[in-house]
Amino acid sequence: MNALKTLLTLTLATAAAWASAQSAAQAKVEVTWLGQAAFKIVSPGGKTIITDPWLRMNPLTPPEYKQLEKLGKVDVLLVTHGHWDHFADAPALALMHDTPIRAPGGLNQSATTLGLLPAKLLPRMNKGGTVMPVPGIKITAVRAEHSSELVWRNPATDKDETHVGGEAIGWIIELENGFRIYHAGDTALFGDMRLIGERYKPDLALLPIGGNFTMDPVDAAYAVTDMLKPRYVIPMHYGANPLAKGTPKEFTDALGSGHAVKVIVATPGQTHSF
Repeated sequence: MNALKTLLTLTLATAAAWASAQSAAQAKVEVTWLGQAAFKIVSPGGKTIITDPWLRMNPLTPPEYKQLEKLGKVDVLLVTHGHWDHFADAPALALMHDTPIRAPGGLNQSATTLGLLPAKLLPRMNKGGTVMPVPGIKITAVRAEHSSELVWRNPATDKDETHVGGEAIGWIIELENGFRIYHAGDTALFGDMRLIGERYKPDLALLPIGGNFTMDPVDAAYAVTDMLKPRYVIPMHYGANPLAKGTPKEFTDALGSGHAVKVIVATPGQTHSF
């Protein structure tokens, strides 16, 4: 009798897991640009991923998202590097939801040493590392060509200090249904983008186009057509800083015709489904 009950329990558990997987496979991926490199991604399984959360002081972020609690439960929190327009609201969100910040190892080490957060919210990883922060979602840290300093206001002196921020990274985010997103972070064009395209085959690429700090529209277009070859691309990291002058029109003009990628020019706060 006990063996029969055990078999029935296992059968029901397997059926539930299969039904959950089928439901996730049929659900859509929702991606909302919040300005600069900040995105809200809702997975097919209903998990919320926030990237590079500069929200409260971001001129492009819609007013409702400047109230951090309006994001809902944050299940995965990703930061590409230590600059303020990518890290600013990450500590507050980590504390609010008891969600670890996934970021360059050196950045999290500095944040731990400075006591910005409890150590459990600042796990370390590095380029090439893959972890599963919540069931069904895998994240891999990949290369980016950029700097990463952490500027911290010392409360004892009321002066800014510059600390080591590790090396900037990008993220490969693989969701429950296998959909892959490449969040490039802040980066210049570099040859290993071809490797990222070949190895991870991203469905959606989130690429900076502003120039000055990152790729400009022409370099971003080259990355799309000749190296990454995603199905979809959303340009980012433009419009919030006057030095980042690249525009979506310049990007689409540089892409030209004869390619299969679908360009989505996002409006901050607008959700796109895949």
